[in-house]
Amino acid sequence: MNTPVRGRITAALTDAGLGGALCATDIDTGATVALAADTPVSTASVHKLCLVATLYREAAAGRLDPTTPVDIPAGARAPGPTGLAVMRDAVRLSLRDLASLAVAVSDNAAADILWDHLGLDTVNATMNALGLTRTIAVHNQAGLYATMVADTGDSGPAALVDPAAVARLTVLDPARTNRSTPREITALLTAVWRDEVCAGAWGEELRAVLGVQAWSHRLASGFPFDDVRVSGKTGTLPTQRHEAGVVEYPDGGRYAVAVFTRAASTAATLPAADAAIGRAARIAVDALRNRNTRERT
Repeated sequence: MNTPVRGRITAALTDAGLGGALCATDIDTGATVALAADTPVSTASVHKLCLVATLYREAAAGRLDPTTPVDIPAGARAPGPTGLAVMRDAVRLSLRDLASLAVAVSDNAAADILWDHLGLDTVNATMNALGLTRTIAVHNQAGLYATMVADTGDSGPAALVDPAAVARLTVLDPARTNRSTPREITALLTAVWRDEVCAGAWGEELRAVLGVQAWSHRLASGFPFDDVRVSGKTGTLPTQRHEAGVVEYPDGGRYAVAVFTRAASTAATLPAADAAIGRAARIAVDALRNRNTRERT
């Protein structure tokens, strides 16, 4: 990547009080824009991409049926602010509908039912089989929250904006939590869009599921066009805001993008930081599209 592009991406993040790492890949040519793309990162809920991709790869291999219904009792659900985690009654959903919830609203309870059904080892083995050897799950969503409780003790939610308490959180350390690199996450998305994770109807359904996310304040904010489709998955932890996804243009251009950031501020709400993810992604994708234009002329 040329220095001006890297400088513009860095400036977009820095202006919002962020440090970060980014990788953007042209799915069809393999051309890449990278900023610290091989740096290990704590993936947070971005790791749900790995979980859902594994579900559909297992389905394509005939090892499970994603239409299998699951009875979900009202209690003992993983904590979280959305989806089944905040619902009060027992429900029955299929594995693939749980996957849709895990992506659409980052439902931790739905994700943990899938983690329990598939197993951490299966998800890690799937990533390894795809050549993503640095993409590793250490715990499910409940396990992730449990480490935060253990690290903050009796301080409760208030600790998550206390800089001293945040500094103790093991979930922010990629050596001790679910982790990957921006390059490997974009490689996973590239494989999904190239039918290399699973092909045919299962591949189409997997891409459809990854396109249902409700949030538009990060990656999608950089592409505010009715004819540009953005499929993404956010990840959020104290000081960390991430998103990875695929941007598809009407001319057929397809770009996998992963942006991982960490803020200097511990504030829970930082709209400028969310928007900077979209700006950084747009700079990277524009650079890839301009490169393709120059090569055609």
